[in-house]
Amino acid sequence: MVRWLGLAGVVVLLDQLAKWWVVATLAYGEERPLLSMLSLVLWHNEGAAFSMLSNAGGWQRWFFIALAVGFVAFILYELRRLPQEHRAMGWVYALIMGGAIGNLIDRAVNGYVVDFVLVHWGGWYFPAFNVADAALSVGAAIWIAVMIGEYRHERRNRGQASS
Repeated sequence: MVRWLGLAGVVVLLDQLAKWWVVATLAYGEERPLLSMLSLVLWHNEGAAFSMLSNAGGWQRWFFIALAVGFVAFILYELRRLPQEHRAMGWVYALIMGGAIGNLIDRAVNGYVVDFVLVHWGGWYFPAFNVADAALSVGAAIWIAVMIGEYRHERRNRGQASS
């Protein structure tokens, strides 16, 4: 469990350092192009993914804090039960926990999450995100891949058993 907590800690550290640097470097709303499709920005998100509930009046801050605390508690419980050989799920839990804690810190301290990575193409813009969001997304993608792999394995075993 220690290695997964360490990985979650690295995610939190990278997230908070990146946010600190962006806040110290950019003015709110400023966009600094890095590549033709990638910019640094400084935006505040009071909502969740894709700014969902960002204009809800303030109650969403406490809701998302409680949700993050609940997820972290659940992940800690699952990590304690996780067999050593289930490394992929260790990555899932660590990345999701690190991302949840990174954004939890922002919400608790500032009342909003600092977003700073902006991907765009022509007039299309993907919602800005941060290191914590990326860790959450990668963790969720690995989790989906693990579930698909388990489903395929189970299906293959059922097919062999009926032969």
